[in-house]
Formats: sequence, structure tokens, C-alpha cells
Amino acid sequence: MSQSPDNIVEQVQKAGKNLSHPPLDKWHPELSGDMDLRISRDGLWIHKGDPIGREAIVKLFSTILRREEDEHYYLVTPVEKWRIQVEDTPLLAHSLTVEGSGEYQVIKLTTNVGETIEVGKDHPLEVGSYGDSDQPRPIVRVRHGVDARLVTAAYYDLAEYVVEQTIDGKPILGVFSHGNFYKIGQGG
Repeated sequence: MSQSPDNIVEQVQKAGKNLSHPPLDKWHPELSGDMDLRISRDGLWIHKGDPIGREAIVKLFSTILRREEDEHYYLVTPVEKWRIQVEDTPLLAHSLTVEGSGEYQVIKLTTNVGETIEVGKDHPLEVGSYGDSDQPRPIVRVRHGVDARLVTAAYYDLAEYVVEQTIDGKPILGVFSHGNFYKIGQGG
């Protein structure tokens, strides 16, 4: 069974008044199946082999997307849950800005769906690496297990704010946002 993006849009519009953040934590339908929807590493949403051309649908889908304990991604409505494929992270983060300075600066990122998030307790930053290489994989948690990967330009912008801290007697490189320190790498 294949679901069309327009049908999901209709269900979500019926279910929620504030579509910017539907109550996914309250929606627990049974799995409806696998949808032929894939999010490529470069952030392109592809349905049945073709990119979704309507930006509004991609933005809406990003608000009903969650990653569950099984590490799979699902589009969730009050009555349906469709598993989709994600090559890396479903969202990309770009346009890094910083307000303030020092320990209490606030790092803001804008995602490829136009949402601005502030790195902090609710949106922690983590820099890991890809399993097949030492290439850094900087991500920020958006919500419901969904992450946004910082694009290369945003990661380089972030590097301008890196400071060294001594933690447990070891030098650690990282950045501050909302008073929290986020490790980027080992210090010298």
C-alpha cells in the first residue's frame, strides 16, 4: 500500500491547529507500512523516485517526522504511521549566527525547512564522525529524535567560536551555548 503526500497533508491539517509543532508524543497509531519516500544525504526529499517540488509539503512533513527507538524514521499522523528511509539526517542546519559572547553566548542555526533553533538543553550539539571515515559529523537535535546535520559552511562558522576547556584534567575543544559546553574535539 502506498500513501500519497497529499493524503498525509490532509490528515495532519485535520488533526492539528498549530501545524508548526503537532503533538507527535500523543500520536501512537499502528504501522501502516513503508512509504516510498527517501531523504538523501544532501537533504532532498524524494517520493517514488521524484523530488518533492512543493516546499510547503516538505516543511509540513518535517513537523510530523520522528525517529523511534528502533532507529527508523516515521511520518506520523493521528491515524497512520509510515516508515521512510533517511540516508544520514533528515534535516540540514545552516546559517549559523551567535548572539552574545563567552559562556553565555547563544548559537542559532536555521534548518533547510526554515526553522531556527538555539543550541542548548533542548537542542544539544554533538560532533561525532562517520563510521567509514574520520570525517566529522556535527549534528544538533531538533525534536522527536530528529537531527539536523551542520553543512560544511556552518561547521566552519562554528569553528570561529571554539574554545579550549580543561575537563577531568584533559584539554577539550568545544563551544558554549546557553551556558552549556559542547565538545567538538580533543585539545592540545
